[in-house]
Amino acid sequence: MNFRHAAPAAISGLGMTPMGKVFGRTATDFAVEAIRLALADAGLAKHELDGLLINTGTSSILGQRGAISLDLQNALGLRDLGLLNVMNAFGSTAAAMVQFAAMAIASGMVRNVACVFADAPLQPGGHAGAAYSGIRSPSGLGSLDPASGLFSTHSMYALAAQRHMAMYGTTSQQLGEIAVSTRQWATLNPAAQMREPITLDDHQRSRMISDPLHLLDCCLVSNGGVAIIISSVEQAADLRQPPVYLHGWGQGHPGQHEEALIRTGAVTSGRRAMEMAGITPADVDICELYDCFTYTTLVTLEDYGFCPKGEGGRFVEGGRLGPGGALPTNTGGGQLSSYYMWGMTPLSEAVIQARGHAGDRQVPQHEVILVSGNGGVLSYHSTLVLSPSAR
Repeated sequence: MNFRHAAPAAISGLGMTPMGKVFGRTATDFAVEAIRLALADAGLAKHELDGLLINTGTSSILGQRGAISLDLQNALGLRDLGLLNVMNAFGSTAAAMVQFAAMAIASGMVRNVACVFADAPLQPGGHAGAAYSGIRSPSGLGSLDPASGLFSTHSMYALAAQRHMAMYGTTSQQLGEIAVSTRQWATLNPAAQMREPITLDDHQRSRMISDPLHLLDCCLVSNGGVAIIISSVEQAADLRQPPVYLHGWGQGHPGQHEEALIRTGAVTSGRRAMEMAGITPADVDICELYDCFTYTTLVTLEDYGFCPKGEGGRFVEGGRLGPGGALPTNTGGGQLSSYYMWGMTPLSEAVIQARGHAGDRQVPQHEVILVSGNGGVLSYHSTLVLSPSAR
């Protein structure tokens, strides 16, 4: 593959804490550990880190003790940073942080930037649904949504899926194909929370959360943290791990309107990232897509141009996305089956695949990896094109 330009920056370090039902630790605890692991992974000393970008997660939104903030710099003992910021466009933030870090590196501001997401919404004895129950407390005109039955994010995504079904004939069974293929990947990932195989019948029998979304259409909830280090290409070449080069990026934020549920920000974001890298969907070896719900995977594949609009349901049938399929997608088990670290879930797996470190789930052809981030109710979108090759 010949990319349009030499990569402006590379991912040099990856740090992942234990994730899932991990209790007794705050989001700050997870963030500190993740960054220390990423530095060790890269072979960098703490004083060589001169940038820090933070994605705060729900702990901050809910006002929990130990939520990460700008004070993470002091918790890490970092001094004289050239770049420090809190960024939050929800699930699209991870890729946006990478873009911001790469531009700062290209400008000469900094050489090594840590990007971190950490969260601890799960509490002992509480169920996963309760972890996000305090986020939506609308008043005034905003209370019209729950008054009409849209009580949660699940309801909003269910509405989008229903509209897609009504317009194009997409079925629940086709969404189930995504859940099954994603779980197939998770069975090969020792870090995945859910490793028991599932069938399409299991998907159909799982309890309804918000019609047409079953339990197995919905992502996990996890405590933990993930950090990556972005470095200059020259610096990354001298470090411990194989560099993962950044060749393209894009963002697309359509705002809230009816059409955005069907034609999302992935259209603009994906086009910009692929044009920057000089690739088309036909060049992509692996997709690591934000999959808060199975519908998100389906509509992102359409909007990235892997199939025409409305044909996503047929496109995902027959194991196309699973092990041995034509388009390996969410190869670690994604947010549906592995762990839910917002946009760091697809990004971390992309780094592992690009390095060739995925073990039993390693995809042999991994020259071009497309990564997506999605935030809000299909409101914010970011895209990266990564590769183990510099050019």
